Amino acid sequence: MRVCFVMAGLPHYFTLILNKMVSEYGTDLILIKPSQKSKAVGSGVKEGDSAMKFRLVELPEYTTWYGKPFFKDLIPTLKEINPDIIVMSAWPYFLQLVLNPFFYSKLKSVGGKLICRDIPFNISYWGKSKEYYYSGQNITEDLGNDDKNWKGYLYFFIITCLRKIYLPLADAHINYFDEARNITGSYGVPKDKIFIAANSPDTDELLATYEEVLQQPEILPPGRQRIIHVGRLVKWKRVDMLIHCVKNLASSLPDIELVVIGFGPEEEALKKLAVELGVSDRVLFVGGVYESLTLGRYLHASSVYVLGGMGGLSINDAMCFAKPVVCSVADGTEKRLVREGYNGYYFTNGDQGSMDAAIGKLLNNPEKIKQFGANSLAIIKKEVNIHSVLREYDVAFQYVMKH
Repeated sequence: MRVCFVMAGLPHYFTLILNKMVSEYGTDLILIKPSQKSKAVGSGVKEGDSAMKFRLVELPEYTTWYGKPFFKDLIPTLKEINPDIIVMSAWPYFLQLVLNPFFYSKLKSVGGKLICRDIPFNISYWGKSKEYYYSGQNITEDLGNDDKNWKGYLYFFIITCLRKIYLPLADAHINYFDEARNITGSYGVPKDKIFIAANSPDTDELLATYEEVLQQPEILPPGRQRIIHVGRLVKWKRVDMLIHCVKNLASSLPDIELVVIGFGPEEEALKKLAVELGVSDRVLFVGGVYESLTLGRYLHASSVYVLGGMGGLSINDAMCFAKPVVCSVADGTEKRLVREGYNGYYFTNGDQGSMDAAIGKLLNNPEKIKQFGANSLAIIKKEVNIHSVLREYDVAFQYVMKH
């Protein structure tokens, strides 16, 4: 089976997933991505540089008449590759299926089955676009969700209508979280064409690294009530709330600290905030860490993993190292991973007091931290891991090859 992925970039973790797809399923795999960093890739995203077991094809990117990036010479390249299956990221590439009147027929002439890969995220149910837009749920990395007006809604409504046209064109859909069956289904996609493959890093590698971490010396001084953030430093990650939390809980939790792993455009503003709040001695900015052993050592040295805003995959990482999780509304993947009162707590999105209470409830109970961490590890080992993800991809692949 020859499978061609068409993606805006190659995140570090996805290189490992594709490698396993090749080594464990024997997939003849090709990845097409832009030759330079795509405009569709978020700020600070680390792209994969691991040894690839698949073929990589890089094509130049251009800006379409409707203002979104797309690939030059994609159709000739696909014809040369001659894939059985084409897995294409939904946004923004599926717009081409309806906004370029000739593209869809040319894509069909390639002969491969088309799979839409999406979260879906920032997408309303069909018929509920107005309620969704004005609720402020559709946000961007810079938290551009406050200025709601009719022009913004008109754009959102047009995109929603385009989805109604292009989503049913795919032969199957691979989505990240369970509610996607209903969201994608509301656009006219039959439920039997929707497959849920929860996002995951290479958990085999991370679990093996965890065993190695247990034999390593402490990377940070022990005995602290330490919370940790892992991810890009952009506004919608809400790392600012974690810094405020340290300030707010310092009187009741004198040993509280925050470790910030990641880099991004908000780094200097966050460092300034820590100084202004008088907690710069309690906040450690480590920078980007992509080597799993070092990342694991920082996670192991921490008590609780906290996702202040949007994200998802970092939750998997933390759970691989037996960490309890505190989060709110992320990209949807948290719903399968974090169970209230079992391996973590949820707080009300954007509510500082709610976050502080959830974190304090854990930091004040070392036994609960230990038990919740063990429960996190069990979820990864038994339920949501690289093997469950690959099995779901394979089920989707087998489906389209039979239909």
